Amino acid sequence: MSRLFQRSYIAFVHDVTMAAISLPAALYLRVGEGVVFYNPQNILFSVSVFTVIAAITFWVFGLYRGIWRYASLNDLMRIAKAVTVAVGVLFLVLFLTARLEWLPRSTPIIQWFLLMAMLGGSRLIYRVAKDKTTARAMVRQGTHRVPVLLIGAGDEAEAFIRETFRSANTPFDVIGIVSLTDSRVGRNMHGIDVLATADKLEEALGKLAKSKRGLPRRLVLTGDALRHDDITKWVEIADQHGMTLARLPKLSDLREGLADPLQIRPVAIEDLLGRPQARLDRDKVRQMIAGRRVLVTGAGGSIGSELVRQISAYGPASLTLLDAGEYNLYAIDMEMAEKYPNIPRESILGDVRDRTRIEQVFAEQQPEIVFHAAAYKHVPLVEHNPNEGILTNTLGTRNVAEACRSTGVGTMVLISTDKAVNPANVMGASKRLAECYCQALETLPADQRGPTRFVTVRFGNVLGSTGSVVPLFRRQLEAGGPLTVTDEGITRYFMTIAEAVELVLQAAELGKHGVTEGGKIFVLDMGRPVKIIDLARQMILLSGLRPGKDIDIKVTGLRPGEKLYEELFHDGEPPEPTETDGVMLAAPRVVDYALIKQVFEELGESAASRDTHKTLELMSRLVPEFQPPEIGVKSFFAKSEPEKLDKAASGQ
Repeated sequence: MSRLFQRSYIAFVHDVTMAAISLPAALYLRVGEGVVFYNPQNILFSVSVFTVIAAITFWVFGLYRGIWRYASLNDLMRIAKAVTVAVGVLFLVLFLTARLEWLPRSTPIIQWFLLMAMLGGSRLIYRVAKDKTTARAMVRQGTHRVPVLLIGAGDEAEAFIRETFRSANTPFDVIGIVSLTDSRVGRNMHGIDVLATADKLEEALGKLAKSKRGLPRRLVLTGDALRHDDITKWVEIADQHGMTLARLPKLSDLREGLADPLQIRPVAIEDLLGRPQARLDRDKVRQMIAGRRVLVTGAGGSIGSELVRQISAYGPASLTLLDAGEYNLYAIDMEMAEKYPNIPRESILGDVRDRTRIEQVFAEQQPEIVFHAAAYKHVPLVEHNPNEGILTNTLGTRNVAEACRSTGVGTMVLISTDKAVNPANVMGASKRLAECYCQALETLPADQRGPTRFVTVRFGNVLGSTGSVVPLFRRQLEAGGPLTVTDEGITRYFMTIAEAVELVLQAAELGKHGVTEGGKIFVLDMGRPVKIIDLARQMILLSGLRPGKDIDIKVTGLRPGEKLYEELFHDGEPPEPTETDGVMLAAPRVVDYALIKQVFEELGESAASRDTHKTLELMSRLVPEFQPPEIGVKSFFAKSEPEKLDKAASGQ
């Protein structure tokens, strides 16, 4: 007999015994010493019947799946249901057999409360005794616990404190809590005081320093504290007091069994965004993706590979992965083969620059939804190689868009960037031109555009993507520094890869309904911009080091084409809300399709012949904000050309 079965059997015997005792005890409480005048046969019959009823009921309700050591409110609710059913069945049996002539009517009610106390109380006593035994054992063994201060007084904090009392192996000792609101200050949670509000964190630390418990060694973020505006300030406070900053698992992870309540994790860089990560309406996205043929360009890149992962989870009819990089394509193909072997999949080597190859792939695969993520995005590299940027980012987008149009794709989603707003560099201008082309197609009459909806999604920097600042800082940290920042005042918008892709999928779902009519562009809400130098300091602090002492931060100066700050909207494109939080619409000016098609043909010739001067000149015509110093040409939107301006702005 296994130990688990033995314990369940003992608990079962205990509960049935309590059930047998409960009826005569309830009768005694009702009539006192008058119980001696009741017929023993009636009492014995009722006890026997109830014992059988209780044994069956308790087992059916699963009272022995729970562990007494961790008895909780859920266990109490299960006991209450089982006792209610058992007492109710007994009452019915006695009514049918003897019309309850000999039993006082209030006895079943008294029995219910009595049995609840006997079953629930025994579990509570066992748990309390076990906790005290554990605590004494830890004291005898000299177990040392790390003192921690919790930031946040919600459900995650309560679960963590409760588990620290239960577990003999926990290395943590909660010595206080600071709350995000005033309502819980001065109260306590399982005997742990809520000392102050989070904006008075340093004051609370001062009180602890003067107390017997002393300063905590860790500040631990819980619940909503992970989305609080002051999280970056807490990083610095922790460093000033020689503490580390950590976080608890999310309550949803605890409920789904994906995390241990006692698991304290390092604060990840995405926790410092200062806002909740956006989430999509998964049901609508599933309806869009499920059973459809989907193609992703740039499938091996940071955004493309995450698109492939999330799309696969929604059950497409088939998935085509297109990329020019052999290894990246191989890596995502192998990952999909392991995780989603039943989804029909084609991994195709091909460059979006190659119009013939793109047309061939589209003709063979016949995709219904296309996500165009293939692009060069490293600003300095594209700045020094402008023709390559145009060939991939701009003309590659044209090739994909025209292939979508000719094969009747339902929705094409172009992934753009905030650098396309008032572009100061070739990369931003090349993406703005790509936006212009898709906008021009979207504004064509339906009989010319065909069934395809051309959706453009614009967002900023993605944490952890290839070429972004976070992997650079990590490499520099591993090398011992310094961390390089181009300017102390430089700021950027940031998103995590997962939330960026989720909102791209949400925008695609909205776009298929014609929300982008007139050439509107989806812009993802990135929250507030983050200073890069602050990000560098926080990464140093989170690694357990001190900025300026252990690791230096070096200001290197702005690179060619780099702006101090990025914008999500042009001054002439005020944002409009959509039905989805985190997704807005912008209405930048639209260029006539015939005009942009003509200029793109010229761009193709100049970029292919590597005529950089001509390429930059043509770019500045269509994107008036982009004016390289060496190019002094008139824009298509210059005041000296009002006819072209009016024609382009009206989309004629």
